[in-house]
Amino acid sequence: MTAQVHVPSLFARVGTASVLTFAVCTTMLAPGLVNDAEAAVHSTKALKVAASKKGAPYRWGATGPHRFDCSGLTLYSFRKAGRKLPRTAQQQYNKTRHIPRSQRKRGDLVFFHAGRGVYHVGIYAGSGRIWHSPKAGAVVRLERIWTGNVWYGRVR
Repeated sequence: MTAQVHVPSLFARVGTASVLTFAVCTTMLAPGLVNDAEAAVHSTKALKVAASKKGAPYRWGATGPHRFDCSGLTLYSFRKAGRKLPRTAQQQYNKTRHIPRSQRKRGDLVFFHAGRGVYHVGIYAGSGRIWHSPKAGAVVRLERIWTGNVWYGRVR
């Protein structure tokens, strides 16, 4: 059985030999690894989309392209990257593959919680930072994670 990965942006950046090497290598991977590789491509693109919205004002219930609330920014970013997410932070948490902090990667979602309920979400940017749309009167920005009460999720 041959696994296939569709990575349209890859074709624009590399030559034919590299694409063929990528295709041959992915056929030897287990299906879970291919899905992880594909998820990484989408997560990286979503992270870049979120970063491109730096300075966009917060608005409760807004999903872009010029204003966002927290889950609106993640929904918009992943939609532009070819992945579908539900609307709210809690629904997004429920839809992701939950991962431990030790396995977090750039582009994973970071969910802030109080007890069992999720109240905020951002996109992990590496080095303990997230891109997010924090609150009324603020703008989309890169910020250090300020609490240990977070869970991580990977968009499938």
